[in-house]
Amino acid sequence: MSHQTGIRANEQLRKFFAKCKDGKIRVVKVSINEEQLVFDEHKDVKSNWEKDYDKYIAPLIEDNQPCYLLFRLDSKNSSGYEWLLISWSPDTAPIRQKMLYASTKATLKQEFGSSHIKEEIHATISTEVTLNGYLKYKKSAAAPAPLSMREEELQEIKRTEVHTDIGVTTKHQTLSGVAFPITKTAEQAILDMARGSYDYIQFKIDIDEEEIHLVGAENVSIEKLPSKVPSDTGRYHLYRFKHTHEGDYTESIVFIYSMPGYNCPIRERMLYSSCKNPLTDSIANLGLEIVKKLEIDSGDELTEKFLYDELHPTNSLHRPKFEKPRGPPNRGPKRMTRHQ
Repeated sequence: MSHQTGIRANEQLRKFFAKCKDGKIRVVKVSINEEQLVFDEHKDVKSNWEKDYDKYIAPLIEDNQPCYLLFRLDSKNSSGYEWLLISWSPDTAPIRQKMLYASTKATLKQEFGSSHIKEEIHATISTEVTLNGYLKYKKSAAAPAPLSMREEELQEIKRTEVHTDIGVTTKHQTLSGVAFPITKTAEQAILDMARGSYDYIQFKIDIDEEEIHLVGAENVSIEKLPSKVPSDTGRYHLYRFKHTHEGDYTESIVFIYSMPGYNCPIRERMLYSSCKNPLTDSIANLGLEIVKKLEIDSGDELTEKFLYDELHPTNSLHRPKFEKPRGPPNRGPKRMTRHQ
């Protein structure tokens, strides 16, 4: 789910964008100033795009200040020349500035004309905006994504899977969960969250009435989220996690099932486990898309890094090398026997 800041291009920038279509402009630098997208600087075409790239791009970026760079390539489509959009967001820039530029990028593309933008890259260090860095990005984007360990295992299972016929004596589980009804108050809170009224909702199961009730609905920061998780009973949570990923501002709905170990009665643990899938189906039917489902034992697990890593896991090309466990520290030397 993308978020817009309400920032628009000023009149000078709109007029210059129209001028860019004549093919004489090579690169345009755009900044955000006084809550407007403003024209900053430009360079004209001198040679082919590869020779102009390093000569023009490097002088236009600043170490601590984000900006947008629109670079004209030499290829064309039905709309005219094709352009490369570079979102420069250095790691040393203030967080507020990086968030502002990330959430305004969609507006810039709309003002310039999305049909003219062939590719876009997000850069945080200077080597990423060089010609060599751009060519490396194109090469990596064209390569197939590496598989995680779990994906490799699933692929291997599919290759070796043996299909068997199911007869009348075959037993299999058909019950996907216990579908307790959701109260009207809880349904309304889900609808309100879908409209953006809340960032956090908590539900509980009323075991006696066999219903899912609303505990609370509010706006909660990521720092205060762990304190919302009870330490003595199970709960369901919906949280709108606001973050940036690869330069884009994103809001992801996360469903969290919390159960504090074995301190709860067996019946309560079984009901919470059985009701979670029907509940998430009901939430989706009410128009709220869940991006990730998580299970936790304690609220302390809910850090910003934990949620980010769950939503955007890092894939690895190789399995970790197995290391033989070390023996006891006081085992002593090996015993040697002499052959008789």
